Amino acid sequence: MKDTHIKGDTDMLIAMHLAGFADDLTHDAIPEEVGLRARLLMLDALGIGLASSGYDFAHRAHTALSELGNEGSRLVIGFGTALPPRDAAMLNGLLIHGLDYDDTHTPGVIHATASVLPAAMTMALEVGATGQEMQTAYIAGMEVATRLGAVARGGFHQVGFHPTGVVGVFGAVIAAGRLRGLTRAQLASAQGIALSMASGSLEFLQDGAWTKRMHPGWAAQAAITAVTMARHGFVAPRAVYEGRFGFFNAYLGASAAQADFSIATEGLASVWEVMNVAVKPMPACHFTHACADAAARIHHSHGLAPSDIDEVIALVPQEVIKTVCEPRKNKVRPQNSYDAQFSIPYAVASGLLRGRFGLSDLEPEAYGAPEALALMAKIMHQQDPDSRFPQYYSGAVVVRMKDGREFTERDDVNRGAADRPLSAEDISEKYAQNTAMAINGPRAARLRENILSIHELPDLQPIERLLAGRSS
Repeated sequence: MKDTHIKGDTDMLIAMHLAGFADDLTHDAIPEEVGLRARLLMLDALGIGLASSGYDFAHRAHTALSELGNEGSRLVIGFGTALPPRDAAMLNGLLIHGLDYDDTHTPGVIHATASVLPAAMTMALEVGATGQEMQTAYIAGMEVATRLGAVARGGFHQVGFHPTGVVGVFGAVIAAGRLRGLTRAQLASAQGIALSMASGSLEFLQDGAWTKRMHPGWAAQAAITAVTMARHGFVAPRAVYEGRFGFFNAYLGASAAQADFSIATEGLASVWEVMNVAVKPMPACHFTHACADAAARIHHSHGLAPSDIDEVIALVPQEVIKTVCEPRKNKVRPQNSYDAQFSIPYAVASGLLRGRFGLSDLEPEAYGAPEALALMAKIMHQQDPDSRFPQYYSGAVVVRMKDGREFTERDDVNRGAADRPLSAEDISEKYAQNTAMAINGPRAARLRENILSIHELPDLQPIERLLAGRSS
């Protein structure tokens, strides 16, 4: 870890450096391929948000936030309800992340869009910003959140924190603060205020609780609060990230020694981390994808009968074992969809049994099927000696048959990663499948057109109204 003491006035602190980047960034300085990628990430996220709106967790969250906020100025995805801005951002972030189908910045191990986008859209609507201004702010927030996540080098999961919650608030602050017109000093202060708001426990892994879903929404809500307090001069700590009790020391503990602070500011405005954000091809923890795809290929190539399988070995990165392999009793007998989404045994079993892992495979009759439970009991994990984590979420599956045959498939680079990306057509197809769960085709098509031309829109109201169902 780099030297983390508070430096002199000639050595800029990270928060001020990030504030300067956000303040200086212009639309014209962003390469067109980065802008297009940003719009595709927004399209993916908002399609997932609509799909989520039909689930029980979404309706319960909507009921709770409606009770707290009553009528407000901002419409929420899929419900048409108007809530106060912070509550709308909270619910929209929850919906985008609700199915665990949203994008992941691989090195940062963070679902950055789920927190940055609702904060940016909410603030842009509140201040009457153009679509171009919102897109620029979104990209600024994404560049910050992804880099801050990568500083930890996969360390947050090892100490029980969800990076999307604890890191996402800072990217959301950058996006919302830029749109609100904060000065550089105010943007730095907003990050300092957010230091006391960053949160996100991994305890949901123990029992499939719904709390993970709220982490990015809480980050977006907290960011709007921090930005507003900073705008009115609330005094914040300066050494947000480097300090003795700053972000990385506080949240990583002893693991902070492995953090690399230089990643936080390296390549800003020249290397675009938006291009390294992976779009998920399946609705499950990204750590399971390589093994799920490997298992699906074995299914399609060999069509094995589960009763003929003797044992299965899943090779996974050491750093993800706590998240998707332990405790084993939870992983081999999922009690709910979240257990299934974070289970290497189930991801592999679904691939071997059905050749896929989709939303339909998260229903109780799928993960509780007798043949799935019997197969999961045969699936063990081992540390992958050839892991490329966190650059890629690699993995392999070895199937050993009772007759002595053995089948192996491996993914060194998980599908959807920067070096193996989903195409624009793939993302549009995923969007179409997700939106079909909530809205009709013509409305989805108009929404898609607006999102992909967001940089040309004079305001975001057409998108807000289409998302909420207030427009025909």
